[in-house]
Amino acid sequence: MKPVIRLFFKTLRIILGPFLLAYDWLVRPKGIVRPDAEQQAIDARTRHLALYHFPTCPFCLKTRRTIRHLSLKIELRDAQHDPAHRAALIAATGKPQVPCLQIRDPNGQTNWMQDSNAIIAYLDREYGTAAA
Repeated sequence: MKPVIRLFFKTLRIILGPFLLAYDWLVRPKGIVRPDAEQQAIDARTRHLALYHFPTCPFCLKTRRTIRHLSLKIELRDAQHDPAHRAALIAATGKPQVPCLQIRDPNGQTNWMQDSNAIIAYLDREYGTAAA
């Protein structure tokens, strides 16, 4: 990407970022309320998930809203401000594209999902009310 275009988008993020975060806070969805045993089982399953995100990225906001709505405890890793998380994301996927869901299965394999719509569909399928 050309430096001028990169600077334009960085400036746009700096200006619009606080407004996006305020909007997200104001219209925060309520989470699904589940019986304690069911929520504990879901918390145990989500222990192996991590979402790499940028705080003000609209696609990340949409993904985090789904996580809140489904009452999921997924580790959030800020790939914009934390160099270690950014480096891990680039090392695993080859690019700093967010949101990116890291899925570690019990066999030690790690899968990476980089499209917000795919991530949301996965979370709905695995942890939504239809999955219960």
